[in-house]
Amino acid sequence: MAEQTWKESFKVTGEQLLGAVKQLLHEGNVRRVIIKQDARPVVEFPLTVGVIGAVLAPVLAAVGALAAVLTECTIEVERVVEEPKNRDVA
Repeated sequence: MAEQTWKESFKVTGEQLLGAVKQLLHEGNVRRVIIKQDARPVVEFPLTVGVIGAVLAPVLAAVGALAAVLTECTIEVERVVEEPKNRDVA
């Protein structure tokens, strides 16, 4: 199957940051998350399918620490969707 990748970004306050990242982690089709402030990357982390909670704990702790010091930031998300192959029907 072919993969289609696209990026989206949205602005959040520091208070909303941790909740937004947790929601992205649960969606499952996210490949990479970049947190930016004033268009500069502050932190970037890749996500893989099947990552367990124990592995994500340090990432969430870091995001929580960032949320305490950032007033407004942008979350850039790289998503992946697998497209089914077209089948020729004979």
